[in-house]
Amino acid sequence: MKGIKMEDNRETNKEECLICKAPLEYLLQDQVMECAICHKKEPSKTRCVNGHYVCSDCHTQGMDSIFGLCLSETSADPVAIVGRMMDLPFCHMHGPEHHVMVGAALLTAYKNAGGTLDLEKALQEMYSRGKAVPGGACGFWGACGAGISAGQFFAIATESTPLAREPWGLSNQMTAKALERIGKAGGPRCCKRDSWLAILAAVDFTREHLGVEMECRVPVCSYSSRNNQCLGKGCPFSAASRKKPRVAFLCVHNSCRSQMAEALGKKLSSDVFESYSAGTELKSRINPDAVRLMKQVYGIDMEQTQYSKSLSDLPAVDIVVTMGCNVQCPTLPCSHREDWGLEDPSGMGDKSFLHVMAQIEEKILDLRKRIQTDDLR
Repeated sequence: MKGIKMEDNRETNKEECLICKAPLEYLLQDQVMECAICHKKEPSKTRCVNGHYVCSDCHTQGMDSIFGLCLSETSADPVAIVGRMMDLPFCHMHGPEHHVMVGAALLTAYKNAGGTLDLEKALQEMYSRGKAVPGGACGFWGACGAGISAGQFFAIATESTPLAREPWGLSNQMTAKALERIGKAGGPRCCKRDSWLAILAAVDFTREHLGVEMECRVPVCSYSSRNNQCLGKGCPFSAASRKKPRVAFLCVHNSCRSQMAEALGKKLSSDVFESYSAGTELKSRINPDAVRLMKQVYGIDMEQTQYSKSLSDLPAVDIVVTMGCNVQCPTLPCSHREDWGLEDPSGMGDKSFLHVMAQIEEKILDLRKRIQTDDLR
């Protein structure tokens, strides 16, 4: 812009140019630039410090390979699916390809989890819509393309249009949920981090509003060495910040509910937290009905892997969960404490045991999700 020094009108980072590997710069206003590959001229705010500009079409060349990947997928885990896309040659550390990949992974997982969908047509629509969101939208529009892609997924899955009622509202809410998680993580942008955050938000939102249960694996990032703006331990997916918390399940006798919670915690969530149990007034053995039914339903032999423990036997823990027996543990420090309000099924027959076991399984999975999303409250 005439009369204004460029140094006052741009932000520079260390991201590499596809042409010369020099750092990129982001201008605050569009300038007409010529693509260094196809020579198309168009307005843009992004180029390298040596003047090279690469248009979105050339930047995402080869992205149509996601069609074959998605159509051959059997997984219902969109994080795993998008991870396989990220490993393909077309995908760079950052770039507008993520604006298609997020929605494509979600559509594929949604279909594989039982959602009603013509996947091939849905992917074609996702490709068209996602490519319309330019690179840099996160900073210039105030709306990350990965978050928008999650909203586009929901709109396609529910056949939303500008005249729809509920699908229109839910699709906008989906985008808002994804952008909220991305915004709370803070900048500068990371297309991997923001893609994962958008996907995890969509998994929860889809379960709640469409009743389709996609799988949900929280990734540990392996891209930090390629990202000059990495947040390090400030990133929710940083390997350096993923120490597993220790959870103590407590009841009076440590013979029934807390033992089942420890066993189910180890079986269902050992990748997210460590499970322990203890009591204040121990019995000599684990409840035999609990042992029998846990072995029958889950294949867990608690007599072989667990025993009754007192509070003093526990290591330092991060989270304390009482089973519903008003156990008071002022000498057991923790960063979070909650009570599950479970009835003691001892002596009440198999039906009561099975009901409490199902409650514990549900609560273990809920605790897992809240730890993964840093949503303990």
